[in-house]
Order: sequence, then structure tokens, then C-alpha cells
Amino acid sequence: MEAFLVSTGVVALAEIGDKTQLLAFVLATRFKRPLPIIAGILAATLINHALAGALGAWLMSLIDPAALRWGLGLSFLAMAAWTLVPDTLDAEKTSSLGRYGVFMTTLIAFFLAEMGDKTQLATVALAAKYTLPVAVVAGTTLGMMIANVPAVLIGDRLLKRVPMKVVQRVAAILFAVLGVATIVGAGFSFDA
Repeated sequence: MEAFLVSTGVVALAEIGDKTQLLAFVLATRFKRPLPIIAGILAATLINHALAGALGAWLMSLIDPAALRWGLGLSFLAMAAWTLVPDTLDAEKTSSLGRYGVFMTTLIAFFLAEMGDKTQLATVALAAKYTLPVAVVAGTTLGMMIANVPAVLIGDRLLKRVPMKVVQRVAAILFAVLGVATIVGAGFSFDA
């Protein structure tokens, strides 16, 4: 249960102000059809994070536990710093996707935008840390939906009320705490 809850919280916070959340705002403004956008976000996230969770579980089987602990801890600390850097969305890359329909445009755009994104890397790291990739993927997917569904449904009104810098700082602190806890071995589910 810890893997699921931590994964949900980490990704929900990290996703606020992220380029994929900005993409959700853009798609909601452009298409004004929330249900296919939400379905596309869900499908893209499940596929992307399932691949990331499998990669994390595979890395866990290859790397010495002590080296993995240090690598994961340092990657969480790097994600803490990365979270403080605001994301931007390249409108040119998303403008040509409209010919595929709302669902497919969202699925393709979200899948591509999530590649190498901090929430995808967090999924890899969390799956390696907890050795429960299904729980991690379920949690990270829920976290993505918690952050992005409101963006789709209430879009611009949400941007005016959410103090983005505060949320980014909280997410950065959470990643930093996970990094330090991982390095010192707290809550680790494999022998180090």
C-alpha cells in the first residue's frame, strides 16, 4: 500500500506545472471535449508508466542493491532540483496532431510528452525502489489523473488559483526526502 500511496502523491505533486499538465490545458482549450481527452491521458499514462515500471523492475534485478540505492537516491535528489524548473510546452509540436481526432491526439501527444519526463523517470525509480511495479504504476497513473483531470475540466480557472511555485517547492521537498530516505535505506524493500 505504501508503494501505491507514495507513487500517487509524488506524481500528483510533480505533475503540477509539468509540460504534460500544460498539454492538458492546451488540449482542453483547443478541443473542448473533456471525456476523450481524459481517456487519452489515461491510456497514454497507463502505457507509458507500465513500460517505465517494467524498466524499474528490470533494473532492480540487474544492479547491486547498494549501488541501486545510491543511484535511486541521487536520482530522486536530481528530480527534486528538476521540479523547481518550470516546464514549457512547444505549441508547434502539438499543432499538427489535430488530424487524428481528440482521443488519438491526446494519446499520442501525452505518450510522447511523457517520454523522459520527470514523472516517467520517477515511475522507473519508484518501481525499482519498491519492487512492486503494478502498485507503483497504479499509483503514478492515479497521480497523473489527479493532476490532469482538473486541468482538463476547469482549465484556465485552475491556473489562476493554484500557487504553482508553492506546489513545485512541495514536490521538490518530497523528492528530496525520498532521495535522502533512499540513500540511508529507510523504507527500502530489498536487502542493501
